[in-house]
This record gives sequence, C-alpha cells and structure tokens, in this order.
Amino acid sequence: MLSRVAGWHQGEEAMHQLLKVPSRDNPTVQGLPGSYAMRVTQSPLVALGTLDAEGRPWTSIWGGERGFAQPVAQGVLGFNSGVDTQHDPVFEALWNGSREVGKVVEYSDVGGRVMSALAIDLDTRDRVKLAGRMIAGAQTGEQEAQMAMLVTESLGNCPKYLNRKKIEPHDVRPELVAEGLPLPTEAVDLLGKADVWFMSSTNGETMDTNVRGGMPGFTRVLKNAEDCVQLVYPEYSGNRLYQSLGNIKSNPLVGLVIPDFDTSNVLYLTGSASILLGKEASSHISRTQLAVKISVTSARFVKSGLPVRGSFLDYSPYSPPVRRLVNEKDAHIPAPEAQRSNAQAEFLRRETITPTISRLTFRLSSKGTRLTWHAGQYVTLDFSRELDVGYSHMREDDPQSLNDDYVRTFTISSPPVEDAVGDVQVEITARKHGPVTEMLWKHAFRVPLEFPVLGFGGEESFRLPTAESAAQPVFIAGGVGITPLLAQAGHFLAASPSSGLRVLWSLSSADLALAEDTFTRIKGVAAATTVFVTGREAADEGAMQRLKDAGAEVVERRVGRADVDGVKREGTRKKWYLCTGPGLLKQLEEWLVGEEVVWESFEY
Repeated sequence: MLSRVAGWHQGEEAMHQLLKVPSRDNPTVQGLPGSYAMRVTQSPLVALGTLDAEGRPWTSIWGGERGFAQPVAQGVLGFNSGVDTQHDPVFEALWNGSREVGKVVEYSDVGGRVMSALAIDLDTRDRVKLAGRMIAGAQTGEQEAQMAMLVTESLGNCPKYLNRKKIEPHDVRPELVAEGLPLPTEAVDLLGKADVWFMSSTNGETMDTNVRGGMPGFTRVLKNAEDCVQLVYPEYSGNRLYQSLGNIKSNPLVGLVIPDFDTSNVLYLTGSASILLGKEASSHISRTQLAVKISVTSARFVKSGLPVRGSFLDYSPYSPPVRRLVNEKDAHIPAPEAQRSNAQAEFLRRETITPTISRLTFRLSSKGTRLTWHAGQYVTLDFSRELDVGYSHMREDDPQSLNDDYVRTFTISSPPVEDAVGDVQVEITARKHGPVTEMLWKHAFRVPLEFPVLGFGGEESFRLPTAESAAQPVFIAGGVGITPLLAQAGHFLAASPSSGLRVLWSLSSADLALAEDTFTRIKGVAAATTVFVTGREAADEGAMQRLKDAGAEVVERRVGRADVDGVKREGTRKKWYLCTGPGLLKQLEEWLVGEEVVWESFEY
C-alpha cells in the first residue's frame, strides 16, 4: 500500500484558506512507486531543480529520448543525458562548479543534495513530480553527465495546458549570449512565443518542480530594464493542490527555465515571486483573478544549450486565449473604476442579418448614473451569472469553460445617445461564436435576461476625424470588423461630406446581407466602399448586383497590396483604420509601414 506524505505544509495550507479550497488529503506519496517509475522511464524529458550556494532556485532540462531516466535501485532514479556543462545552472550547483570529466561528485555522507524533478512526456501529456536528493553524479563527457537521485516524494499530475510535442535528442553546442539584466531581445522574443516552461520552488525543506503551459505568449513581460525585470502570468484552473504557490507563500524564491524547442535555445531565470489575487491580479493581466509576478534577479540566455528539441503536434483544448497586460493596446477591458458600474443590460431583441450574424439590442439601465461612451467604442458585459457552472478539475465536453470568466466585449454599432441618463438602448452587431453568443442566439425572450455592465472602452484614436482639414480616413475591415464604423459613419458623412472617406471591406460571400443592411441603414457609405467578396461558396449574383446598385464597388477576390497602394497614390494625407482578423492585419501592417495607422484587434 502506498504511503502518503503527511498533510500539507504551512504555505500550502495558507493558499487553501486564501482560495477557499475544500479540505482534502495530500495525494503526494512517499518514495517512487513502480507505476510512477514506469512513467518516468517513458518520459523523454525531465526538468530538474536545485538551489545554488546562495539558496537561489534554478531549473534546467535534461533528456532527449525515452529511457534516459530510469530506476537503478529501490527509490533511486538514474539519469544519463547530454548537458550544457558550461552554463546549465543546475549542473553548476550540483557539481559545485566542477567540470572535471570522470570525477564523481558524492553527497551520500550528508544524505544527498536537495533537488526536485518533473518527468514529462509532451507527446502524451503525462507528467510525474519528484522530490528528493542527489546522491552522486559524474561528468562523463564534455557535454554529458550521469546522476543518481533518491526520490522521497512523487505525484502524478493531470495533462491540462500542455501542448503536444514530439521530443528528440539534440547535440548540445552551447553559446552564452547574455548574462544578467536586462534580458536581451532574443530572450524577450522567446518569452513572447513560449507555450511551456518549468519552475522550481522550495518551502525551505523540500523542493518542487512543475510546469506552466498555455497558448504562445501566455507569460507577459511587465518590465525589462537594467534595474528591474518582471514577468507575470495567469494561474489557470488546476487541481487546486497549490503546491508551487504554497512554496511561494512560504518562500518567494523561484527558478525558471524557458525552452525554445525549435532551436534548443534556453533562458534560465532566478528571482522572487509574488502571488496576485483578485483586483491585484486583474490590475496586471486583463480578466484574471489569480496570477504570479516574478521579479528576476539573475538570468542567462544560451543558444543551443538544451539536449532536446521538440516539434509541435497540437494545442491543448484547455488552454484559454492569451490574456494581455492591462497596459497593452489590445487588452480590451474597462478601466478599474468602470468595473464598479451599477448599470445593467437587458436583452431586448435579436434581428437576424445572416445565418451567423445578428443585430442584438440591449436596454442599459444606469439608475441615474450618466452612461458615457464614444462612437466606435465597445461595451463590456458579464455573462457569468447565466453561464458559469463552478469548478471542475477536468471537463472533456467543454474544456475551454474551466478558465472562462464569461466576460465579453462587443463594439456598439449604434451611435451614442448624448448625455444618456437612465435607460438607453444600444445595438451590437455580432457573429455567433462561442458560449455567450450561442446563448443569445437561443434566448426566447419569454424570460427577462439581464447582465452587469462592466464599462466602456476602446481607443480614442479610432474615432473618425471631425475637422475638414484632418487626414483622409481609410477604413479597412474584415467581416464584422465593420462595426466600429457603423456607429460613426452616419454622423461623420453628414458632418464631413467632402472628407473622402474610403472603406475597403473584405466580406465572405455568405455575409453579403450584412453589407446590404449597412448600405440601407447608413446613407452615403456604399459610395465610399469597395467590397472584396471572398469564400469558397459562389457569391449570390443578385446580392452583389444590389450592392453595386447601392453605389459600392464589388470585386470577387481578397484585399491585395495593390489595392492599398492604389489608395496611397491618391495623393492626400491619410489615416488608416484597421479592424480585421490577425492574418489580414499582419499583412496590412507590412503594407502600411510609415503610414499613420490605428487598429483594433479581434483577439477578445
């Protein structure tokens, strides 16, 4: 019978109380059961953690192929791996700086050197946490080492947030690019694309190494300066053991390793972590209630320093979209003071425009508070009261729901009401996508449906100019990205008939009715618009003719560089407004280098 570790340590208990986690036994077991040993043997990668002479945690990665780590005695794992013996901080700490090939390093006389490990198979998303002590090791080649670890504790973990990768061995050819602060550009770029990294922590007695994963860029760089480097990442819904956070609660020191599986480049970090809860978390990362901020005190960026490479297979279905810093342009959340709004939005009606696009009307009730927003801005609504079903460890039928706060932002497509106090109606033109719009599409209106209004937001620079002397506005939209223009165009064209507004609108053939609806409702927009009809389905000839009859130019192809260059050549100074999907947006940014450009993102 497996013998479990007795209880939780003080830091873990503090986290359980702080986050109101129901009481449960610690599932960590003593030693290394046979089932866990077998899983370790099948893992082609192990993240290792230890403390240096100053007591700072570091983490590194060993491995390359299955079987490099396997039991060599009862409760003892043997590792035989390629290692960057020059710059790997874990090797440096465990070997006390020695790089003598063949020399045996032993700690048996002191009971071993404290360390931790995480055996992980990114192909199957399996992982086993290990804690214990290094007994002995030897450098067996210029970039090779063997080590024996006495395992005192072990625990199997769930596979959430791990993107599948095929791990293969790689010859270590290390090159130290940078050491110290700030982080070099290559390291910042790596953090921007990293979808997995490993962290070691300690409560002062034992250590823990675990993994954090998500969509590429889930870890955000808060600050990167010579005197201060700070990272922050959201803690997603997990098994609620909070062993890493419990360690941080007891001892804030942490060590991270961020691998680049494409190149075998690696970033080593050590520093201190602070746990952000509630408003403190959401003041750093949008729509986040639990996050960790890491203040880096030392860093190393090494090219070709890992003994592994990995090829991408597929994303985890559990990983939520990247949540950005509140000071990033496209964070798309209201200001903190706006979140204290007592306004409510009642869902009044739904008008179908296309099979997947509808106009939704809400009544905003502000209880005497003035509702203020500008044409082209968005409203943020909280749908959690209707859709949140509470905590689950896993939810295979709807994995995205585990981290969904059901807060959504929608561009208001109707013009604002001046000095609106009390009740006011707003229109939202939206595409059916995800659980919130699914609910709004199905609602039968027999029962009132109300949602809290968290606030309004959007770039001031995205408003069309009112002065006749302003730059000529050129609006490029993809699909429902036209919505910021819908709220502005009527008033703008009436006030500035000679503005020269140009609209390049990429629209699926299935959504031509949206253009018809827009041209019917807003006088003058059709004459300013070129509609680029895309999609595999044959376009409705009648619909295209009606768009032409309304005054629009209609072409059956995608927006191209020549179209943008043609508008550029018209001679007048221009300001470009972009509201498209990420693919077209990236192309437009390349085509419009040197131009005055503002943009809105669909990533919310």
